[in-house]
Amino acid sequence: MPVEGVRRATRRARLAVAVLFFMEGFVAASWFVRIPQVKDRLGLSTGQLGASLLALTVGLLLAMPLVGWLLTRTGSRVVARVMALAFVVVPVLPVLAVNQVTLMLGLALFGAVSGMLDVAINVQGSAVETHMRRPVMSSFHGMYSAGGIAGSAIGGVLAALGVSPRQHLFLVALVLGVLGSYVARWLLPESPLTRNHGPMFARPTRVLLVLGIVAFCALLNEGAMSDWSAVYLRDIIATNAGLAAAGFTVFSITMAVGRLSGDRLAARFGSAQLIRVGGILSAFGLGISLLVPSLPVALFGFACVGAGMSFVFPLVVSAASRSGRMAPGPAIAAISTAGYVGLMAGPSSIGLTAELSSLRAALGIVVLLSLLVAVLARYVADARHPA
Repeated sequence: MPVEGVRRATRRARLAVAVLFFMEGFVAASWFVRIPQVKDRLGLSTGQLGASLLALTVGLLLAMPLVGWLLTRTGSRVVARVMALAFVVVPVLPVLAVNQVTLMLGLALFGAVSGMLDVAINVQGSAVETHMRRPVMSSFHGMYSAGGIAGSAIGGVLAALGVSPRQHLFLVALVLGVLGSYVARWLLPESPLTRNHGPMFARPTRVLLVLGIVAFCALLNEGAMSDWSAVYLRDIIATNAGLAAAGFTVFSITMAVGRLSGDRLAARFGSAQLIRVGGILSAFGLGISLLVPSLPVALFGFACVGAGMSFVFPLVVSAASRSGRMAPGPAIAAISTAGYVGLMAGPSSIGLTAELSSLRAALGIVVLLSLLVAVLARYVADARHPA
């Protein structure tokens, strides 16, 4: 293919991956804002809802070994196209549930499809990076954050207008599922970059193991902030409900801005240095806010965690795809699994520690893990750079 044709194909693939990341975030947020209404319709207790929501994470984790196998057999383009088409259906399943069992089944399938699509488009994003010879992965994850913000805002408006969860999710699934299926045609064709690069199963290298630890820490911190920032402001700072929500808002905004600007920063300073600074920023900001319990300082601390952790997971995923010994698909699936376990463990570990001591002490876990991310940042540089 002529050079100009390759560039055009790469630009189209970059747009396709960005749209698919945005679609993922939008659909996930659309479901999250409808959870209270589904809970009320099914008559679930808080405990029953919690157990049901766990099914989404379980489905996602169970799909990781399967998607790693599929990526080595069919390639990321085929997997992404099939999973994008499945998004026409699966977001609707939870709101069609008639009891807790069908809700859990729908959420498990939703989680599995989301996880498989996520890994496939991360592999595609890595291939786009290699073709472009510069970092772009962080901006893809920024599109997920942007989709989440847009999805939650539009979902809130539709809920206020009286649109039912079924009508809402049917519309979202139809529009974004069709859009995702269309742009998925532009993904990069199969090549050694996206398919048979190394064995499917191999003993993870030290670099890949450490990258998994960094991914675990980054997403545990993200989950902890998402679930506990508002509680901290309400219970420790004694704010009202409206101001308590500002903690998560500030965290989400700086997370999105950090991811959208992370590629330029990584290109200028290097991934390892950027992750090191991010870990230190997160630890410093939250540490100060825990020592000085006031609203402005707390918001500053949450903003630091959002900015500092924003680009860690995207850069780790990019590094994992270049770790060498394992094929990119299974390597990214392994890193994603470690990260998702951290995301699932974060809120519960903070809650348990807070029960045994205090919430301020429990959030100290985020400070310590941020410092660990900074210490382990050098391993990101051990993975080969796409340039």
